[in-house]
Amino acid sequence: MSPATPPVSADFTALVGANQPLLLRVCRMYCADADDRQDLYQEIVLQLWRAWPQYRPGAAKVSTWLYRVALNVAVSDLRRRSRHPAPGPLDPEAPYAAPPPEGPDADDLAQLYRAIERLSSVEKAFVLLYLEDRSYEEMADILGLTPNHVRVKMHRVQDKLRHLLTHPA
Repeated sequence: MSPATPPVSADFTALVGANQPLLLRVCRMYCADADDRQDLYQEIVLQLWRAWPQYRPGAAKVSTWLYRVALNVAVSDLRRRSRHPAPGPLDPEAPYAAPPPEGPDADDLAQLYRAIERLSSVEKAFVLLYLEDRSYEEMADILGLTPNHVRVKMHRVQDKLRHLLTHPA
C-alpha cells in the first residue's frame, strides 16, 4: 500500500507558477510536438511535487533544484520515447500542428531548433542552461560536474552547433 500523498502546499503551487516559463523552456528543448511538451511538463511537475517534501531551502538554489529535477525527467522521458517511438509524425499541414515561429528571425530560430534537435540529450541540457544565461558554476551545480568540465563540454557543444548550422543535413 502506498503512503498517503501529502497535500499540495501553497508554497509549491507558487513556486511552480513563478517558474513555469523555465519548465516550459525545458519541455521545448526536449519535445518538438506540443502534446509531448504538455505531457513532459505534467511529468516534471509531478516529479517536483514528489520531491518537494525533501527539498531543503538553502541547501541549493531553487533554480538549481528545479533544473536538476526537470532535466532528469526530460532525459528519462526522451530515453523512454526513443525505446517506444510514436507510430509516425503528424501531418505538418494539419490544423492541430504547432505553428512555425514568426517574425524577422523566424528562419534563423527554426534552423537553430533543427540543429538543437540533432544534439544528444546531455548536449541539449548544456544548450538550455547556456541560453538561460546560467553561469558555468550554476551549470556545474545543476549537472553535477566541475566548472572546468562544463567549460570544456560547452565549448564542444558550441562547436558542434556551429557545424550543424553551417552544414545542415
